[in-house]
Amino acid sequence: MKIRFRVTIKGLVQGVSYRYHTLQMATAMNVKGWVRNMPNGDVQACLEGNRNDVEALIDWCRIGPRLASVDHVIVEQEPFSGEFSDFKIR
Repeated sequence: MKIRFRVTIKGLVQGVSYRYHTLQMATAMNVKGWVRNMPNGDVQACLEGNRNDVEALIDWCRIGPRLASVDHVIVEQEPFSGEFSDFKIR
């Protein structure tokens, strides 16, 4: 089953290669979508793919790369659209 989630990651998540590592993990897990820095210091991602793959990536987002310090992750389900052909940093 294909799903889509919007994920907002809060904490020390900018300036620690969070987006780059998310791109690497998403590509390895065959998750499509994007990740971007937000002006308030958060990182936001839109994730689409098979349920197990997307949920595994969300679990990784709760930890992040080695230099990150994740305080909180907000996960919001959205309707699956299939609009993405890959994963990009925005």
